[in-house]
Amino acid sequence: MDFNLFMNDVVDSARKEIKQAGYEELTTPEEVDETFGKKGTTLVLVNSTCGCAGGVARPAAANAIHYDKRPDQLVTVFAGQDREATERARQYFEGYAPSSPSFAILKDGEIKKMVERHEIEGHSAVEVVTKLQSLFDTYCEEI
Repeated sequence: MDFNLFMNDVVDSARKEIKQAGYEELTTPEEVDETFGKKGTTLVLVNSTCGCAGGVARPAAANAIHYDKRPDQLVTVFAGQDREATERARQYFEGYAPSSPSFAILKDGEIKKMVERHEIEGHSAVEVVTKLQSLFDTYCEEI
């Protein structure tokens, strides 16, 4: 099997999974700036094909949003794929080292908190959902 073809399938599957969950893909620095410049709360998934952690982050992202409070915007950048968009998003994550997969919650374009890879890897999707919903309780309005 061609490794590049295999990786393209993995990437396409990861993109499709998170888009079907309702997240908007940001693929350029301009899209990042435009989206992060909006008022309200934004949940950012820094998507990744990293084995276990990516396999926990995407289901957690999909399930966490079924809650009484949720962010105004759900977006994703793809580390290792949409490099310029990911790099631009990380410029907003001041005080946090690059981490993928990870989640960031922003309010009015300002970073409030991140759930970093070490808080995803080795944890269940349910544990990550609980972490995200705790952030929603703190930073989001009831829907």
